[in-house]
Amino acid sequence: MFESVVPVSSVPLAFPAGPLQGKLASPASASSSIVSVEHVFKSVSDSTGTLVILRDIHFALAGRETAAIVGASGSGKSTLLSIIAGLDTPSQGTVRLAGQDLFALGEDDRAALRAQKIGFVFQNFQLMGNLSALENVMLPLELSSAKNARAQATEMLQRVGLGERLGHYPKVLSGGEQQRVALARAFVVQPALLLADEPTGSLDFATGEKVMALMFELNQELGTTLVLVTHDQGIAARCQRRITLEAGQIVSA
Repeated sequence: MFESVVPVSSVPLAFPAGPLQGKLASPASASSSIVSVEHVFKSVSDSTGTLVILRDIHFALAGRETAAIVGASGSGKSTLLSIIAGLDTPSQGTVRLAGQDLFALGEDDRAALRAQKIGFVFQNFQLMGNLSALENVMLPLELSSAKNARAQATEMLQRVGLGERLGHYPKVLSGGEQQRVALARAFVVQPALLLADEPTGSLDFATGEKVMALMFELNQELGTTLVLVTHDQGIAARCQRRITLEAGQIVSA
């Protein structure tokens, strides 16, 4: 899920200071934050040299806060989101979720924490095609051995306006309906943090507007911290924070 990056020389890597290097680009302190990204660097090396993807990314977000990560293609947005989720590992630095250092955990424990604390919404929905809308939303509840999974999933689908579509499979749902199922699946576990990667990228403008309105409503109702990657400046403007990346560095936050 790496974005395209600019190659640098194959000499030993030295990270130059970025515009906000060493500064906490957030009003939330690390001790009070839901998610804290602490001096994260990411690089990869091969026979052609070293690719620097992220340089000294440092910010924190409080509960209920909304933040958009914006920047040109190749600026490192999706890689940063993947590291925040603990799906990718930084070369230096760490991420703390509700005070827990994600990268001090083994893979199994990190996956367990992710299941408990993080919800995901993707551009292409990522629904299970062989499961109904209800079964898709029940899935994270069942994986966490939650009680009354069917009742909780039904209630959440009703909340997103799909109470009449419980038994329908993704292939017969519109794009907007599929993304609402994805929202229900993400929010049903009441995550501390919701990560969304281009959530309206596969939707027309009007449908995208409705989906985003619903996402922000659920964010406030459930007290979730929302981090989304978007190219849509209108969506970014609705967030409390806008974190702009350029060549893997924060240039404004």
